[in-house]
Amino acid sequence: MSDSVASLEASQPPLLALRGIAKRFGASRALSGVDFSLFAGEIHALCGENGAGKSTLMNIIDGIHQPDEGEIHLNSEKVVIDGPAHAMRLGIGLVHQEIALCGDATVAENIFMPEINAGRRAWMDFSGLNERAARVLARLGQQDIAPGARVETLPISSQQLVEIAKALTLDCKVLILDEPTAALTELESAALFKVLHDLKAQGIGIIYISHRMAEIFTHADRVTVLRDGRDVHCAATADLTPDELVRRMVGRDLGNYYPPRAQTPAEAPETLLEVDAIGDDERVHGVSFALRRGEILGIAGLMGAGRSELAETVCGLRRARHGTVRLAGRPLSIRKYGDALRHGIAYLSEDRKAAGVFLDLPIAQNIAAMALRRVASRWGLLQGSAERSLAQELGAKLKLKSAGVDIEVSSLSGGNQQKVAIAKLLATKPAVLLMDEPTRGVDVGAKSEIHHILRELANQGVGVIVISSELPEIIGLCDRALVIREGRLAGELSAHDMNEEALLRLASGLAEQETPA
Repeated sequence: MSDSVASLEASQPPLLALRGIAKRFGASRALSGVDFSLFAGEIHALCGENGAGKSTLMNIIDGIHQPDEGEIHLNSEKVVIDGPAHAMRLGIGLVHQEIALCGDATVAENIFMPEINAGRRAWMDFSGLNERAARVLARLGQQDIAPGARVETLPISSQQLVEIAKALTLDCKVLILDEPTAALTELESAALFKVLHDLKAQGIGIIYISHRMAEIFTHADRVTVLRDGRDVHCAATADLTPDELVRRMVGRDLGNYYPPRAQTPAEAPETLLEVDAIGDDERVHGVSFALRRGEILGIAGLMGAGRSELAETVCGLRRARHGTVRLAGRPLSIRKYGDALRHGIAYLSEDRKAAGVFLDLPIAQNIAAMALRRVASRWGLLQGSAERSLAQELGAKLKLKSAGVDIEVSSLSGGNQQKVAIAKLLATKPAVLLMDEPTRGVDVGAKSEIHHILRELANQGVGVIVISSELPEIIGLCDRALVIREGRLAGELSAHDMNEEALLRLASGLAEQETPA
């Protein structure tokens, strides 16, 4: 604990204090003697790699788990929190990283679900409910989300904003946010932080879990680091540098967070993928671009700009109404995703858990799922030994951390689940990889490993397309970047010209407005 933190705790009692918290799950110790404090009117970041114990600690504060050892004090009074409903009555609100909404209920019904469940009214004023929901969404700058829309029809980023809006309706003293911006664009994140600073000014204590260094150092007052279930450091953010924080989190020096770009060859590299005037007449309108062999091409843009839809149209998950796709100069006929896979084009969805992996299946079966011919006998029978061998080979290549390849994917950390999803694509031996938010929700160490994996694949001649809402990731990882706005190509930037301002100007249309007539 730093001197500034010690003086803060001596000057005023914390709003929330955890002392000596320990928790076991079977033989595994998730938390060991953790101390944590939160003051009124403070944004306190909680950092650590996946598996460090952050979610377990927050679940204890929310009453989902009970500590085996230790005490919780709220407003200087010892409390035993026996469930989320009790936590809510105490003024504790938690927004989970994994979206937990009722898909067949409306946006407004989800936002006010705790109130609806508590009220048990014989009738409900849905018109009034929709109006109140619209006001809450407006605080987040989301006037375009219809309160009467069913949640299952919304994109992931909008669902995340509904989760946050739901928390804002609670009369919270303590608000816990677990990776709230993982699915948000820069502008949406900015609107969220404005609300958080308003809440901070009202005396609400905010626990902010994030792997994004820029957010932590811009908005958090203090940071606590968990590693291997222990609190290893607590300090004011002003007393730390990002490099120091990363070292505290991972217990080692990551070296180059982003891998070095490949040297520019003397001859122009071969054009691997050509997309000409592709569109679906709904979200994608006449986009053309080329991907070179061995290149990492970034695709940036605001939420709803059509980035994911462009990738889905290229690989057959959305029907292309016009345009052409060529691979190594050869025109392709892609009517469904299976056609793209056969031609060597593979796509990783932004929604890892819904469309990237089978959580309840073993690692080996996941990795072999799209390459069954590689693990089948000459008579077409699947061979478990071949599945395991393939999984072990690709797992070693991606530095997958697991207790073997026969365990379920659900038991892995977010970063290792993402590696399984990537291995599943690599099993198809693709020429082109389209990666939609490849590092969303994974810790800083796993992010760096995935960045290096993608660069290694590019160095082997694979063409890699990375769609990311994190502008630093686009800038640090990619050789070029396309910017999509309203389903159209707004511009292209080389690595030399890429910076956050240039990307945002293209994404928002400012660059177009400033172009002289």
